[in-house]
Amino acid sequence: MKCTSIALLLAAAFATPVHAAGGEQGGADARFENLYKTEWAWRQQQFPGLDSEDREAADKDDRLPAVDAKAQAARLAYWNDVLSKLAAIEPDRLSPDNRVNYAVYKPQIENLVAGLRFRDYEMPLNSDSQFWSDLRFMADRPLKNAVAARAYIARLNDVPRYFDEQIANMRAGLRRGFSVPHAVLAGRDVSISTFVKVEKPEDSDFYKPFATLPSTIAAAEQAELRTGAARAIRDKVIPAYAKLLKFFRDEYVPQARTTLAAEALPDGKAFYRQQIREYVTLDLDPDAIHEIGLKEVARIDAEMQATMRVTGFKGDFPAFLEFLRSDAQFYPKTADELLMRASWIAKRVDAKLGQYFKTLPRGRFGISPVPAAIAPFWTAGRGSAHTYWVNTYDLPSRPLYNLTALTLHESAPGHALQGELAEEAKAQPEFRSHSYISAYGEGWALYCEKLGKEMGIYLTPYDDFGRETYEMWRAARLVIDTGIHHKGWTRQQAIAYLAGHTALSQHEVETEVDRYISWPGQALSYKLGEIKIVELRARAEQALGEKFDIRSFHDAVLETGSVPLPVLEQHIDAYVAAAKAK
Repeated sequence: MKCTSIALLLAAAFATPVHAAGGEQGGADARFENLYKTEWAWRQQQFPGLDSEDREAADKDDRLPAVDAKAQAARLAYWNDVLSKLAAIEPDRLSPDNRVNYAVYKPQIENLVAGLRFRDYEMPLNSDSQFWSDLRFMADRPLKNAVAARAYIARLNDVPRYFDEQIANMRAGLRRGFSVPHAVLAGRDVSISTFVKVEKPEDSDFYKPFATLPSTIAAAEQAELRTGAARAIRDKVIPAYAKLLKFFRDEYVPQARTTLAAEALPDGKAFYRQQIREYVTLDLDPDAIHEIGLKEVARIDAEMQATMRVTGFKGDFPAFLEFLRSDAQFYPKTADELLMRASWIAKRVDAKLGQYFKTLPRGRFGISPVPAAIAPFWTAGRGSAHTYWVNTYDLPSRPLYNLTALTLHESAPGHALQGELAEEAKAQPEFRSHSYISAYGEGWALYCEKLGKEMGIYLTPYDDFGRETYEMWRAARLVIDTGIHHKGWTRQQAIAYLAGHTALSQHEVETEVDRYISWPGQALSYKLGEIKIVELRARAEQALGEKFDIRSFHDAVLETGSVPLPVLEQHIDAYVAAAKAK
């Protein structure tokens, strides 16, 4: 697909019109609400024990999910039935609120069905995240009472069964060539071996919640619970990780596929196109996305060249990148320095939020280092409604000039603020408030990096260059992801492209490229989502003129919670129309 305008390329993906409300809303609304409420309750029963932050029910979960092929087939049958029932509901007959709910819910179920049809559970890992390292995050949830503690111990005792089912799935994936590429698996066994090497159960990350049990639990019961936790870790968790480590080293890595592209997988072209639909919420073809990326790279490159000149650097662009990557002034000396600098940036942002947002959340986020077990191959930082994780591993690869953009993205007004507001949106169905759509969430967070310039958060030209290098990083992803998975790029070709266009450290460049290779489509969501939000703001500014209020606009973007980009566009168009009518 060829097109000279990014706006025109995106426009085709937004062609589905919004239907006017029809009659007989009551019956349609009742059927739809009963359907999604029943399904959501069933879904929570299907996936117990993994939600470390959002769901109160996690305190009572005494098992981990069933992930074997039989359980997956049963889920596919259930969700196919849900789709059939959704097809019998005419969106035109729903109330306005439920038409929005329908537009969010239907793609959610379609993506769940698609994943099961492609049997993506046979590849439950990528170079960035894996089921065994994700399990560690349940240890971050404080245990409120003895019931929660006993449920947690029961989950620890369930780890061997859970791992055995995952191993069986991975073996099935290997047999049909559905695996993570061999090229990105080197060293990833450290994320397993870390859990095996602990000298005693009390040293394990999984024991962490028992170090500070609430005083409402009697001392004798606390001792009993700690003994039970230590026994489960020693007898069940550590042996399960040891078995997984042997499988990973002896079977999975040697037999992993030698290709890179998602399109080289079984039914790969359809699989990659579905990954794009899920993460971007638009039906764009890879060639169109590649072209958007090339145009954005060219635009941002000109801005980076101009900022380089502002710094007073006299050499060429490659020399400037080398200067940034090698000069000690740009790198923290200690982990505490990096964490404290991130905290200082976050606090400066906090002072400005009221000028840019009318509605602020009651919730607050904390700043923590990335856990050591997963830090070597994680990104520089990651954010959620409750935690901004800063990666303190390999400090010479954590430049301070990128930290302002990273903090704006991962904490507030990025992921933390957006996630907190979503959790507090009590009027929304739980399938919305507890779900995350990447194009919306990552697009918003990338937009917030740019918003930081308006807020006056970037203090030096180097900080501003860090912002630009982060935007370039996301633009380059469009080129690299489609290059690898559709155009046959090699890993080294992708590394050279990212290193040549950004000031990311070499460690970050290689870690990121491996992430794109093993997680097709996800990296596309950031820039395409941000492009749409920037476009919607420009549209609102032009339509409203002096009536445009940045605080009201941001509230309008955030009040929907995580939604597909077409739904967000329709919502902002309605917001603009209402503002004009006033």
